[in-house]
Amino acid sequence: MQSRVRARLRSLRADRGLTLAEAAGAAGMDPSSWSRLESGARRLTLDHLPVLARALGITVDDLLEAPVAPDPRVAATPTTRDGMTFWPLNHHPTGSGHHAFKIRLPSDRREAMPREHEGHDWLYVLSGRLRLVLGEEEFVLRPGEAAEFDTRTPHWIGVVDEPVELIGLFGPSGEKVHLRS
Repeated sequence: MQSRVRARLRSLRADRGLTLAEAAGAAGMDPSSWSRLESGARRLTLDHLPVLARALGITVDDLLEAPVAPDPRVAATPTTRDGMTFWPLNHHPTGSGHHAFKIRLPSDRREAMPREHEGHDWLYVLSGRLRLVLGEEEFVLRPGEAAEFDTRTPHWIGVVDEPVELIGLFGPSGEKVHLRS
């Protein structure tokens, strides 16, 4: 509770554009006292709460309010590349790290054109039959099946006879190639 109220004090003061001196003056204390309350160098007590809340123009309930949890849902704006449609499944699909996508392959994606690049890919088939060319071998994956491979091996994904939907998880290097090369 202490750390939440300290963070809330700092946030509310900043939101209102108040300096330490202005907020402290409104609370009838010196700026160093307010600063120590915000930083945790001074322990907050119940007696502080009404004074701090009044200085910020809010109620004690507002000061004690838990932070609003961010919306966990991912706003999936699709992109299309090489006939494939990609829906991002993480909040920051262009940042560093691994990235997950729902991918739809159209029924006309049948001509194998293997490529290789740095990275590692994981695929999980949701619907349709996926054709995976990996080096000299070819595999057919059905719904519920998965594949994992090093992308330095020439590879390509397509369809057998109908559109395919899959989940793809790309390592940092692979994601850049699949979506931005």
